[in-house]
Amino acid sequence: MKKPIIALSIPTGIGADIGGYAGDFGYIARKFSNHFYCIVNPNAVNGGILSAINNNMAYLEGYLFDDFFKGNISITPKKENETNKIGVIFDSEIPENILNVHINTINSLKMVQGIETIGVEYTKEPTGVEIVIENNISSGNLKNPNAIIEAAQNLIKKGAEAIAVVCYFNEDSEDVNYSNANGIDPIGGVEAVISHLITQKFKIPAAHSPAFSDIDISNKIENPKVASEMISSTYLPCIMQGLNIAPKIEGFNEGQIKNTDVEYLIVPYDALGSPAVLSCVENNIKIITVKNKTTLNVTSEKLNIKPYKHFESYEECLRNLI
Repeated sequence: MKKPIIALSIPTGIGADIGGYAGDFGYIARKFSNHFYCIVNPNAVNGGILSAINNNMAYLEGYLFDDFFKGNISITPKKENETNKIGVIFDSEIPENILNVHINTINSLKMVQGIETIGVEYTKEPTGVEIVIENNISSGNLKNPNAIIEAAQNLIKKGAEAIAVVCYFNEDSEDVNYSNANGIDPIGGVEAVISHLITQKFKIPAAHSPAFSDIDISNKIENPKVASEMISSTYLPCIMQGLNIAPKIEGFNEGQIKNTDVEYLIVPYDALGSPAVLSCVENNIKIITVKNKTTLNVTSEKLNIKPYKHFESYEECLRNLI
């Protein structure tokens, strides 16, 4: 790679002040990508119908993000004219009127941006999404995880190189605090559970988009942190754009970029308990912390590790790195 390589981690479902909402870290990721090749988790750039992704970023789902820093995989970025063949999984529980909006979205992405799907699979059973929020952290479960795995297998047999998953969420998933940009994303944790099913088993890029029972967009002035979701009737556009240019997942010695090629992993100062961070400590990869409060309290002091540097803002961090 011509540009130095860094990683920007904004874990999902932990209420990060910056990046814990709807693409509100996207403009920051873009600023860093002007100077670095940035490995990002989807949460850092997804924004409903909008996406901050560009060819200077590697869109790497959370499980793969951790696996990369553990040294289990490497990645090969897409060239500027290369794209992935995307397969789409739809939860069979999605009502027809909601499903039709998503089909129109796929067709619109094809016509406007040239993003094509290699096929669509419907789960044989409803996935049964269950949202769980404990200790102010969002998580969840699926009643029928095998329904997603089977659908993914069928798409991979058809040649899919990346998988988009759309599961059905009813109105119980709404959260007033989050909508006011003052709380955790209630579905972020279970979304990670869904995408992990595919990335862990098949080692290909994957991301999840929720299908809600209410697809009306807001006609009120909303908090800017959540505004992109409030103008989105479907969230497929951001994940399709990310998956379209997501890097190829390779064996550790096969890809162009390995964990040891990363100059810095940049993380919120109180969210240092992730496998990616702990792997960086083991492999002497420099960790930079930034003041970006989350609902966690896993600091360098508590882990007895010393970050390479700490900054009070992402703007200060970028100024000092370039």
